Amino acid sequence: MTSHSLAELAEKLFCAVISDCLDQAGIWKQAFPPRIRPLDEGLVMVGRARTALYMDVYAETPGENPYELEIQLIDSLKPGEIPVFACGATGRVAPWGELLSTASKYRGAAGAVMDGCVRDIKAIRAMKFPVFHGGIAPLDSKGRGTVKALDVPVECAGVAVSPGDLVFGDADGIVVIPKDREDEVLKLAFKKISGEKNTLRDLQAGESLGSVFAKYGIL
Repeated sequence: MTSHSLAELAEKLFCAVISDCLDQAGIWKQAFPPRIRPLDEGLVMVGRARTALYMDVYAETPGENPYELEIQLIDSLKPGEIPVFACGATGRVAPWGELLSTASKYRGAAGAVMDGCVRDIKAIRAMKFPVFHGGIAPLDSKGRGTVKALDVPVECAGVAVSPGDLVFGDADGIVVIPKDREDEVLKLAFKKISGEKNTLRDLQAGESLGSVFAKYGIL
């Protein structure tokens, strides 16, 4: 597990360089597809995954609390954790809104990710809580979807996410670093960041892109 704090990672790294380093390490398909976007592109999100696996339903079950596991997850969040809601590709639910954002923020959560939809977006933007979503819609999950399991391996928007994986999101998108490869990928990322600073400096000094690439091998 990395010795870097989440705050340090948020300050010094960015999504694209981590994506490059996942590729370099031979870890493919860990970047979320372009349809998953941040509500606020100015915010950076770095934290540990807490997963929720949704299933489609097509009616309410009398006497059942449809939000039971969802509430359980939010109330158990620890600082630096990120709820990752795997809702599937149907787009039938907006499981995230102002109330869950408020509860998560005040528990110290680092943000939230879902391949389903989000609602109450003006309020969420106002509170500066990072939320990455698969669309914007008013659809409550009640009678449409329910959480089947918590803290299990899931696929969210086609990306494998396990509890404790490192999730990084910014204006370019989201990447997930598997927990057992974290140190390797972060070491590569900090090395690449250092090289990119040298590359940028020389380009700003007027050197050609070809000569700078020949020198540092970074593009």
